[in-house]
Amino acid sequence: MEITCIPALERIEEVNMMCSRENPVYEQISNFSVALYVLGCIDASDIMDVHDLDESMASEMLKDSFQEIDESEIPSGYTVTESKDRYLLVIGDTAFPTHFAVVADTQRKRPFYSKLDLLGSGYDSLDELKKQFFNNGDMRHQDFHFYRKV
Repeated sequence: MEITCIPALERIEEVNMMCSRENPVYEQISNFSVALYVLGCIDASDIMDVHDLDESMASEMLKDSFQEIDESEIPSGYTVTESKDRYLLVIGDTAFPTHFAVVADTQRKRPFYSKLDLLGSGYDSLDELKKQFFNNGDMRHQDFHFYRKV
């Protein structure tokens, strides 16, 4: 899949208008759909045109369009607005993932952008995401994976 010409920052701003943490208007879309839309992996004119992806469909897109990497392979100072490379944090079993988060800006205190259930979309640190998902089941540190779009 090609990265579309709409810049990632514009997509993040659009998603925030529809399902921000302060006022989530459009709650029905999954975290998988939000992350893949922001990265330009879903061909849609806007967020309202994105089909909701479940963990099975998200896993297929992950397998087809991304390659697992070590977190250290993400360049220091990486920002989604200034690079053509795209990175994704995958939480859970990669065959049936629990959550996708876009690596947006490694220089930020909260470098990951995603949509959390019941909270809407926004930025989080890795520690905040770990706390969110460790509290919601039996997640382990091994359940946090990094991917690069190929």
